[in-house]
Order: sequence, then structure tokens, then C-alpha cells
Amino acid sequence: MVTVVTTAEGTAGEFERRLDALMPASGRPPMRDVFGLAKEFVSLVPAEIEVLLESPRHESRVGAVSVMDFQARRRTTGEERRAELFELYLRRHDRIDTWDLVDRAAPWVVGAYLLDKPRDPLYELARSQRWYERRTAIVATFAFIRRGDLDDTFAIGDLLAHDTEDLVQKAVGGWVREAGKRDERRLREFLDRHAPTMPRTALRYAVEKLDPQLRRHYLTRS
Repeated sequence: MVTVVTTAEGTAGEFERRLDALMPASGRPPMRDVFGLAKEFVSLVPAEIEVLLESPRHESRVGAVSVMDFQARRRTTGEERRAELFELYLRRHDRIDTWDLVDRAAPWVVGAYLLDKPRDPLYELARSQRWYERRTAIVATFAFIRRGDLDDTFAIGDLLAHDTEDLVQKAVGGWVREAGKRDERRLREFLDRHAPTMPRTALRYAVEKLDPQLRRHYLTRS
């Protein structure tokens, strides 16, 4: 168990106290307020971020992955810190276990870090027994799609095309759809391989932006 050793400004303890002040009498605070608070704590060190990940409060973990995301996006963040964030994400994936936490950080903390490195960690995640790790595998490739690098999106899509978890199906369909905006031919090849047998949810997401006639073609094959 990670513990807070200081309560000074810029620590997990201070973040939690500020978050307490945002909490309404009932319900949850708007996520925009949590994101705004995370921006104020963008310089938190990884050890303090891990403290937030340990919190039972979902908003604290949203804050943690948001700080990670903001740091990974900053041009001034050095390679050593990027590596620490990447390693923290993978090591504490047990605390990044909902779709919104994955989507908040995976593209920049995981995907962007691997832009100039071997992509093997994503294939290990794609074969995980944990659905949220499989979701990370495909969601992280958004960083590659932005660069026009589509190989891993379609390759991991092939691995997960028949995943039984709804939240993985939606990610697979959505991400191959986005890759297809860059190269429709490759999307159609993917659909030719998988449309007849892939889950309906993934298929609907994948064909959403295709020409209506082509969309009907693939939907009627399933």
C-alpha cells in the first residue's frame, strides 16, 4: 500500500482535500472540474500519482490519469518522466480498470510513448485476461493513427475482433473506423475478414462512417 508522507501543496493529499471541496452534497462533481483540478496539479511526481490511483474514490483516480495524460502531452516532459508514466500505467493497471480511465490516459501515456519503440507491450495487453488491459491495447494506438501509422491498429483489431466483452468490442470497432478514415481500403479488408463473424456491436461501430450502401453490405453479412 502506498502512503502519503507529506501534505504540502503539490501532493496527493492536497489534491484530495481540494477534491473534497468540489464534491456536491449528493452525486459527483462535473468531470470538467476534476480535469481542471488535475491541471493545477500537473507537476505531481509519479509516486504521488500512484497514491491517487490507490484511492477508492473514482474521481481521485480520474485525477490521477488526467495528471498522467497532461504530463505526457507536454512538450517539456522529458523522456525519463515519460518512461516513468508508462511504467506506472502498466504496473498499476489494476487501478486503471474502467473504460473512462483507460481512454483518458492510454493514447498519450502508452501509445505516444511507444511511437519510436517496439510495440510488443500492446500485443501482450491484447492477450490479457483482463478486459481493460485489452481495451488499452487498441485505444493506445490512437497515437499511431494520428501519425498515419495504421499497422498496429488493424493487427490488434485482428486479435480482438471477436472479443466477448462489450467495452472491448466498442473500442475495436471505433478505432478501426478511425483508421479507416485514413485508409478505407484497409478497413474494407479488415471487414472482409471479420464482418461475417465479429460481434454486432464492433461491426456497427466499424462501419459507421462508410457509404450507406457499403455499410448495408457489411451489416447484412453478419
